Amino acid sequence: MAMHSATEPLWKYQHLAWRAGFGIDRQTLLQWQSMSLKHVVKTLLRQHQSMPTILQTEEGRQLREQLPSLSRRFLQLTADEKKQLQKLQREGVKNLNLAWLQEMSTTPDFLREKMALFWHGHFACRVPNVLHNEQMLQVIRENALGNFGTLLVAVSKSPAMLQFLNNQQNRKQHPNENFAREVMELFTMGRGNYTEQDVKEGARAFTGWGFNAAGEFVFRKNLHDDGVKHFLGRTGRFTGDDILQILLEQRATVYHVTEKLYRFLVNDEPDTEQVQLLANHFYESGYDSAALLERIFTSEHFYAPQNIGAHIKSPVELIVGMQRLIPVTYPNPNIWLLFQRSLEQVLFYPPNVGGWPGGKSWIDSSSLMLRLRLPQVLYAGSVWNIRPKAMPDEIMDEDLQMQPATTSAEEQQHIRDYIMHAIGSRMQGTVQWDGYLQQFHEVAEAQLGEEIAQLLFVNTPQHVDMNRLSKYVDHSSRERLIQSLTIQLMSTPEYQVC
Repeated sequence: MAMHSATEPLWKYQHLAWRAGFGIDRQTLLQWQSMSLKHVVKTLLRQHQSMPTILQTEEGRQLREQLPSLSRRFLQLTADEKKQLQKLQREGVKNLNLAWLQEMSTTPDFLREKMALFWHGHFACRVPNVLHNEQMLQVIRENALGNFGTLLVAVSKSPAMLQFLNNQQNRKQHPNENFAREVMELFTMGRGNYTEQDVKEGARAFTGWGFNAAGEFVFRKNLHDDGVKHFLGRTGRFTGDDILQILLEQRATVYHVTEKLYRFLVNDEPDTEQVQLLANHFYESGYDSAALLERIFTSEHFYAPQNIGAHIKSPVELIVGMQRLIPVTYPNPNIWLLFQRSLEQVLFYPPNVGGWPGGKSWIDSSSLMLRLRLPQVLYAGSVWNIRPKAMPDEIMDEDLQMQPATTSAEEQQHIRDYIMHAIGSRMQGTVQWDGYLQQFHEVAEAQLGEEIAQLLFVNTPQHVDMNRLSKYVDHSSRERLIQSLTIQLMSTPEYQVC
């Protein structure tokens, strides 16, 4: 059932702002409340009609310029040249991470980026090539609110995914099953809806799919198995495009994708009946993602009590939400990579092809303490002296010029500790408080606690106990009171959910 009233309680707009984006500032929240939820949702969905700005890195630009030369003499590259090339690629992926984080933190088209974050996890991919990552990210962002079938085909033909799932090595008489298996298990139908024979036949259909040195999809006809395949009860001389189309026709596919999206946008515990209703609508629309989102965001079910404050923010959602509300800049932007690694979600580095599991996996006794400490680090100048559980070399702070002679576990631990100390000691950020403080200029001091809590929390408590908070906040000025109240409230378990 859709909503028709002109305005709704403030918390409903706050709920929408977090699920469709990364939170909202107080001024916009109050502006939204003057409109119907349906109108706000339609306004958000119009954004997909424009093309997003391409996110590119300086390293990517350099590599594109060098590409003709590198292609000609790749086999003749010296060990030192290969090392420098790897470093350029690694730095490029790091900077693409930071560029996308910045885009998420500043863009008015936040629904597009929120959905791009979802698809980034759905089509999990990890390759050490900045050009392939730039290309795949753009494919995802351009199609984030578009047609799922179009997105599936584009991602499946991207050099990043073809490389990650080994389809460059998939050729007739020697099929590689990795790509076909993951397309079915993770991207479309889900486990249990196909047989091993379907995987083998699907792999035959994808033989010959690859990419050239310029990062363009190529169909290598001489490597393709053009024989008859038997796939999901169908028979024919299927190509990879045929297989993807057959997968899109399966009801299992639309249910699997819808359920995953439901977990991301509505509740980590799916309501089977609601998922089925949404899946039917998604299927009938021809996989129109925008139409599905409108259906979700304007339904009574989306705003049901069991779905409010039921989503644990992912590390990226947490960081971006804070950045959008009160921006912080650092002399060394790699600190944002350190935060991501410590909280165990690094963009472009999913743990495996299944992506980040999400939900309750984000929280354990260790990670909760880090998350509760983050506001103190960002806004109060505390040092982030916590070492991530593991720090792959691709995101280590190489400008420290640490060049170990050996790689024993003890020495690697010493290096990591040194890096953490060095980064932690120069983490003094510049906090842009002015815009945030201005939002409360008309609020009476006695009401500040409740007004700030109403902005920060979706499941807003009826009353904020200012007497209890009083000993933790700074009363020396109105400015310091708002700042310290905000930091204290952000440092609570309630802020970890939306």
